[in-house]
Amino acid sequence: MAKMKFNGFVDRISGKVGGLVVRKGRRGKYTLSNTPDFSEVVPSEAQLGQRKVFGRAVEYANGVKADPDKLAFYEGLAEQKDMPAFALCVGDYLSAPTMDDLGLSVYTGKVGDSILLATHGDVGVVKINVELTGMDGTNIERGQAVDLGAGNWAYIATVPVTTGTDIFIEAVGFDRPGNRVVCSANPTVGMN
Repeated sequence: MAKMKFNGFVDRISGKVGGLVVRKGRRGKYTLSNTPDFSEVVPSEAQLGQRKVFGRAVEYANGVKADPDKLAFYEGLAEQKDMPAFALCVGDYLSAPTMDDLGLSVYTGKVGDSILLATHGDVGVVKINVELTGMDGTNIERGQAVDLGAGNWAYIATVPVTTGTDIFIEAVGFDRPGNRVVCSANPTVGMN
C-alpha cells in the first residue's frame, strides 16, 4: 500500500482520481484503492427501500439548508459535535428518538401532579403530546408536556382523577424531522 505524506504544498486530498479513490480513515490516515465496481450488483428490495429512505433524509437536509432558522440551529449543534451540519440533518432524519417508561411516581391524580418523561436522541425532541383516557376510552385530559431541558419533560395534570381509577396514559414525542416516539402506561391512580 502506498503512503502519502503531507507538507505545506499538499494539505489534504480526497475523492476519485482516474480509477483510484482516496479515503481518509478513522485514525486520520489516508488510503488509495481501486474504484469499486457495482455495475453487476442487483440491489435487494430492502436495499432499494433503504435508498428511498436515505433520499428522503437528503431532501430533509436540503430543506433545512433553505430555512435560515433551522440551518442556524443545526450548524450550531454540528459545530459542537465537530461534524458537517448536512450530515447531522441526515442523521437526525434517519434516527427516531426514544423515550423511557413514563415516570408516574409523583402522579396521584391531583391537579398539578406531574407525569415525568425522559427522551433520548441525537438532536432531541421538540414536542410531546400527552393524553389520559378512562378505560372506556373517554378523554380525561390532553395537552403538551413542558420541556425541562436535557431531554427531560413533565406533563402537569389539569383534571383530578379519583384514587383507584384505572386509566390509560399515552405520550407521543416528535423530533425536528417529524419522527415519532410513543410511550404508554395503564396505571391505577394512586397505586404507583
